[in-house]
Amino acid sequence: MTDNTSPLAELTKAGVSVWLDDLSRDRIVSGGLQKLIDDRHVVGVTTNPTIFANALAKGEDYDAQVANLAAAGTSVSDAVVDITTHDVARGCDIFRPLYDSSAGRDGRVSIEVEPALAHDTAGTIAQGRMLWDTVDRPNVMIKVPATIEGLEAITELTALGISVNVTLIFSLERHREVINAYLAGLEKAKSAGIDLTGIRSVASFFVSRVDTEVDKRLKAIGTPEALALKGKAGIANARLAYQVFEQAFASERATGLLAAGANAQRPLWASTGVKDPALKDTLYIEELVADDTVNTMPEKTMEATFDHGEIRGDTVTGNYADANAVLDAIAAQGISYDEVTALLEKEGIEKFTVSWNELLDTVSAALETARGKSGS
Repeated sequence: MTDNTSPLAELTKAGVSVWLDDLSRDRIVSGGLQKLIDDRHVVGVTTNPTIFANALAKGEDYDAQVANLAAAGTSVSDAVVDITTHDVARGCDIFRPLYDSSAGRDGRVSIEVEPALAHDTAGTIAQGRMLWDTVDRPNVMIKVPATIEGLEAITELTALGISVNVTLIFSLERHREVINAYLAGLEKAKSAGIDLTGIRSVASFFVSRVDTEVDKRLKAIGTPEALALKGKAGIANARLAYQVFEQAFASERATGLLAAGANAQRPLWASTGVKDPALKDTLYIEELVADDTVNTMPEKTMEATFDHGEIRGDTVTGNYADANAVLDAIAAQGISYDEVTALLEKEGIEKFTVSWNELLDTVSAALETARGKSGS
């Protein structure tokens, strides 16, 4: 990388891995993804059903593959797996040099289990194994929602030596449970004689969605005290999630596993695109700088950071007291933290399910079109 002075370079030096929250066939074949690696310090990619639905709905990049799948009589659900795992595998290949040079820390591409399985432990485990085997790259990560049912799946997949990206984490208590599930998986893997050094995990803690929901409630209250708290909940919550991470991996249980070659489960800041135009567009990048974290950014947020981000070093670890004070002040306004975070988890799964259904509909229509052309 030639750039060593941009805000993204400074972010990297501060211990934050820059991952792109997007993937498409066009990015892969055009060289656009490689350019972001070269010019924007991008060292990983996350995907979700919404990203794939958007990619499939645009352009002609998938036409040839869809035609082949149609000719083979492939079902819609199998076609979705074939198309998405193809992109993820190609993405993994592009990132393989970074994966090798970082000893597996970065160079990662994530693919999510079907959202309808969010409350199905056995189904999540089965599909997680299938996706891992289908992509067949050591640098893929399987995304599993942090539902109650997802916790056991995290443990079992980790126990098999599969690297897991735990997604849709909103509350500090659920974050603790996710870390516990990961450690339990490492313990089982160790007992089975699996090399712990090859297992990686990230805990995707969502940021902007917390502000969107809390700020809506603060605005409804409308007092000066309530309005003064707008735009503060997401960052406070995430900073305290980092404290949870620090405490958990300093425990005797975790340090024993780390000594045996295991890796800490890094916090990943997700949902870092600012949704409120009144807030600075780089807010969730600048205020969440801490060592051993990942920030997965929409390209718009990444470019804004590259252009005018102000990286001031660690903006997390010295701010735990202030973060607690913010959450206490929000609670004092009558806003329930538990209610907000439970709602956001529910809505997150619902949104991904809608996107998954859109993806199925898009692929179904494309297969029908391709079959129509072949039959004409």
